[in-house]
Amino acid sequence: MSLSREHAADLSPDTVVVAAGRPERSHDQPVNPPIVLSSTYFGTGALSDGDRGYGRYANPTWDPFEEALAQLEGAELPGLLYASGLAAVSSALSLVPAGGVLVMPTHSYAGSLVMATELAAKGILELRTVDIADTDAVKAQLAPADGKAASMLWIESPTNPMLGIADVQTLATAAHEAGAIVVTDNTFSTPLVQQPLSLGSDVVLHSVTKYLAGHSDVVLGALVTSNAELRAELLHHRIIHGGIAGPFEAWLALRGLRTLALRIERSQASAATLAERLSTHPRVESIRFPGLPTDPGHERAKSQMKGFGSILCIQLAADGTRSGADAADQLVRALHLWIPATSLGGVESLIERRRRHTAEPLSVPDNLVRMSVGIENVEDLWTDLEQALTSLDR
Repeated sequence: MSLSREHAADLSPDTVVVAAGRPERSHDQPVNPPIVLSSTYFGTGALSDGDRGYGRYANPTWDPFEEALAQLEGAELPGLLYASGLAAVSSALSLVPAGGVLVMPTHSYAGSLVMATELAAKGILELRTVDIADTDAVKAQLAPADGKAASMLWIESPTNPMLGIADVQTLATAAHEAGAIVVTDNTFSTPLVQQPLSLGSDVVLHSVTKYLAGHSDVVLGALVTSNAELRAELLHHRIIHGGIAGPFEAWLALRGLRTLALRIERSQASAATLAERLSTHPRVESIRFPGLPTDPGHERAKSQMKGFGSILCIQLAADGTRSGADAADQLVRALHLWIPATSLGGVESLIERRRRHTAEPLSVPDNLVRMSVGIENVEDLWTDLEQALTSLDR
């Protein structure tokens, strides 16, 4: 790639998202990397390190995205692209040894929780769930006085969907003291807002489907680490389990990455405006957004993040005719511009009542609505929300 990690370290991340992963500069070569569609590669004799060999091992179309993500996360090694966020989750969880202990947030992405729960049910690992924002509680689960120490600490910060904020650096230190690997799901924040490797995490996970690709048109995942041994294990898992990315999806994800800084700037600003207005609306029972000074995670987020993200959650108040959950459903149905759909991080604003999913933890309130703020005009988004909230009074 034309932009070295050393050079990238001297540049703003806003520049790196545009410049990283470009082809080498030579006369008449393309500015953008091409899509390579091949299931195998020419070669004779034994394969050596660096040989592509076969389409399940490597593809030149993956390389630019993997390098760009590594530069953004401050990693010393290229990232690893996967077929989906859950394929990346599966690969990361494979680092837990047989019978090892996994400590995971009570409120994590539902797919991660389901996968971990199923592995625990099969006796492959022991699962301990905990409020990741409660630092002392996490430490107690990492190395309990009467039990074995954890093998892996899984961090989400902010958590999905409750937006709890973990003290990533303190928890990473405690996990390492207990002998545990630290994996941080950085999907909500993106590397432009938070860089978990610099806070002590060993592996960083992304659902590329969300902010990195940014246009709700691909399904991909990624892992990043600076630990060569861990990367080798993760790469082996990807090769053997076949969770590889399609080259066209990888190319689309890199194209989407180019506008990440602009999208994050716009969506974060809009989320802050909407959160402030919603916080005083009589129909809103409570709100979570780390950018609000009244949010319990505000000070911690301010200390370790370069912004507050563009996800916010509200709980709808019950009234004499409907429960809070019914009010939430009615709100979503009454919207015209906001799109009622799962997922997040795209250019369009998405909204949903999370407990409509049967896999969502029961500890998530049934009247909670998660909102992913896109890049539309903020006044248009507010007008749509306001009319939908007003409709609850009819």
